[in-house]
Amino acid sequence: MTEEKLQEAVSRLKESGVRITPQRHAVLEFLLNAEIHPTADDIYKALEGKFPNMSVATVYNNLKVFREIGLVRELTYGDSSSRFDCNTSKHYHIICDECGKIVDFHYPSLDEVESLAEQVTGFQVSHHRMEIYGTCPNCKKELQHH
Repeated sequence: MTEEKLQEAVSRLKESGVRITPQRHAVLEFLLNAEIHPTADDIYKALEGKFPNMSVATVYNNLKVFREIGLVRELTYGDSSSRFDCNTSKHYHIICDECGKIVDFHYPSLDEVESLAEQVTGFQVSHHRMEIYGTCPNCKKELQHH
């Protein structure tokens, strides 16, 4: 499954005229396999062993390229650093109040909310995002033990 996604992403990069460097490939692969939504720092830490000459800036630059061609979405929540999400299909996020972990969940997209918003306000809706907050199972356990 992921292998297929990786090939797809790689060919999208090539079509956009982006060179596939080993680092770029590694960043992409890490993102596709990440269950969490990593920050640039998470990605850098995970890959610095493999690429000792890679800087955080390299990671940022790659993420910027991926974002521009629509391979990843940048999630900004409050003032915490951006997290990156390789799943660009429509889905929503649930976010832990304690540890900040973000988990995807799928729900038939709320298109009718968008059309209602358009009717009521006269706006042309471009997109929406919905976030749900709570305490993840791990933190819930931690809190019960204290």
